[in-house]
Amino acid sequence: MNSLEEARQRLREFSLQRDWDQFHSPKNLAMALIVEAAELVEHFQWLTEGQSAALPADKLDAVAQEVSDVQIFLIRLADRLDIDLEAAVAAKL
Repeated sequence: MNSLEEARQRLREFSLQRDWDQFHSPKNLAMALIVEAAELVEHFQWLTEGQSAALPADKLDAVAQEVSDVQIFLIRLADRLDIDLEAAVAAKL
């Protein structure tokens, strides 16, 4: 995907095709986002700073999967709330 907008559109279509919008309320998406963030944190639990910066390839792949899950739920949440993520980030910075 080349842009956040393309990801948003593809995720919207993916959810519509599966009739998942009935489950994708802002509350549920926020809760799913936190679950995925917790799964991400779990990969770093008990690692030293050095270990966390030098993950082996298999661990880095698992972390990438969790980062993707976090991003997916964040994009869906913003979409359902009609939040322009790029504009919100720009305003925050």
